[in-house]
Amino acid sequence: MAKNTLTVTDNRTGKQYEIPIEEGGAIRAVRLRDIKTGPDDFGLMSYDPAFTNTASCRSKVTYIDGEKGILRYRGYPIEELAEHSNYLEVAYLVVKGELPNEQHFRAWEENIKTHTMVHENLKAFMQGFRYDAHPMGMLVGTIGAMSTFYPDAKEIMNLESRRLQTRRLIGKLPTLAAWAYRHTRGLPYVYPDNELSYTGNFLSMLFKMTELRYKPNPTLERALDILFILHADHEQNCSTNAMRSVGSSQVDAYSAVAAATAALYGPLHGGANEAVIRMLAEIGSVKRVPEFIKSVKAGERKMMGFGHRVYKSYDPRAKIVKRLAYEVFEVTGRNPLIDISLELEKIGLEDDYFVSHRLYPNVDFYTGIIYQAMGFPMTMFPVLFAIPRTSGWMAQWAEMVRDPEQKIARPRQIYIGENIRQWTPIEKRPAPTMREDAVSDQI
Repeated sequence: MAKNTLTVTDNRTGKQYEIPIEEGGAIRAVRLRDIKTGPDDFGLMSYDPAFTNTASCRSKVTYIDGEKGILRYRGYPIEELAEHSNYLEVAYLVVKGELPNEQHFRAWEENIKTHTMVHENLKAFMQGFRYDAHPMGMLVGTIGAMSTFYPDAKEIMNLESRRLQTRRLIGKLPTLAAWAYRHTRGLPYVYPDNELSYTGNFLSMLFKMTELRYKPNPTLERALDILFILHADHEQNCSTNAMRSVGSSQVDAYSAVAAATAALYGPLHGGANEAVIRMLAEIGSVKRVPEFIKSVKAGERKMMGFGHRVYKSYDPRAKIVKRLAYEVFEVTGRNPLIDISLELEKIGLEDDYFVSHRLYPNVDFYTGIIYQAMGFPMTMFPVLFAIPRTSGWMAQWAEMVRDPEQKIARPRQIYIGENIRQWTPIEKRPAPTMREDAVSDQI
C-alpha cells in the first residue's frame, strides 16, 4: 500500500529517512535537520534563494494555479468577482472570508467611510515633504507615522483592535494616496466625500477643483473599482511576504503595512507597469516592434509585462484589464500605446520563442495604459496598487497573527565567509586584498 511519505537515502552514511508528505505536497523543512553525519552535525538545510519553491505559511486567502491561469479569492474566481462585485465587497471577502449579505455590507461600508478622514497633524506631516517627493515615498513615510497616532494598534492579539486597524487602513489609504498626488501637483488637499463610493471618493480627492461637488464619470469609477478588485491580494508575493515577515515581530499593523508598501515601491513589483509604459514609449510605433522583438530574442532587452513568477499561462487578470481598456478609451480617448501593446501581444502569443519560454502577458502589461489614459502620472502607478492591496495585506497579517505555528521570521543562511582569523594592530596590517567578492567592492 502506498504511503504518503518521502524516503531519503543519505549516501554519505547509507542511512534512510522517512519524511511525511503533508497537505499540498509539502514536507516540513525542519525534518531535514534529522539527516546528519554525526552528533556534531547541524543537519541538512534547504537552500532556496527568493523562495522559489518554499512555502512559508498555510493560507486560506488566495488560491493561484499558475499552470492553468486560475486566481481565486477565498474560492471565488477573479472573473466573477470583477464582473459582479465592487471593491469594498471584495475587501470584506478577503478580510473576513465570506461575501457579505446586504446588511453586513452596509455596516462594513459605513465602518470604512467612518475612517476616511485623516488627523490634521498627519496632513501637516505630509506637507513637510519636498514639492517633488515621489508619491510612493510619501505614502511609505506617512503610513509608518500613523503608528504614532494609534498606540492601541500594538494590541495585535486583540481581535477588536485588529478589526479597527483594518478599517482605519482601508479607509485612510485613498485619502493619503490622493493627498500625495495633490502634493506633487502643488494643489490644496481635498477632504473625503463619504456620499460617494469608495473609488468615486478617491477620484474626487484626486481631481476635484473648484466645483462644489465632484461627480466621477461612472465608467472610470467602475474601471478603477475593477482594477482595485484585481489587485486586492495575490498570495505570497514580495510585499505580502514583507507584511508577514515584519509583522511576525509582533509590531503594529501600520509599521508592517509601511514595510509592505516599501516592498511594493520597487520596479520589479509595484513599479512593473511603469516599466511597461517606458518600454512602449521607447518602441514608439508599431513599425519598430519587429526590431524590438529581435533584440529581446538576442537577450539585449526585456519584454516588460510578459512572464510571471507564478503564471505560466495567460494571467487571468490581464484578460480582464485588456477588455477594460477599451471601455476606458470610450471616455478618455484611445491611448496610442495600445496599438504597440496589441502588436507585441500578437507576436508574443504566436512566436515560438515566447511560447516555448511560456511568456504570456501579465496584469502589468495593460494597467499602465489605462492609468495613463485616466490622467495618472507614472509615479502614481504603485500608489494605485497599494490602496487595494491593503485589504490583502491585512487579511494575510491577521492570518499570520492567529497561526500558532508562526514565529518571528528568521531564515537560515549558508556561511561562505572567512574562517577564524587573528586580530592584528592597525599599524601591522597589510593593505586589504581586493578580491572579486571583497566586501569593500560591494558597498
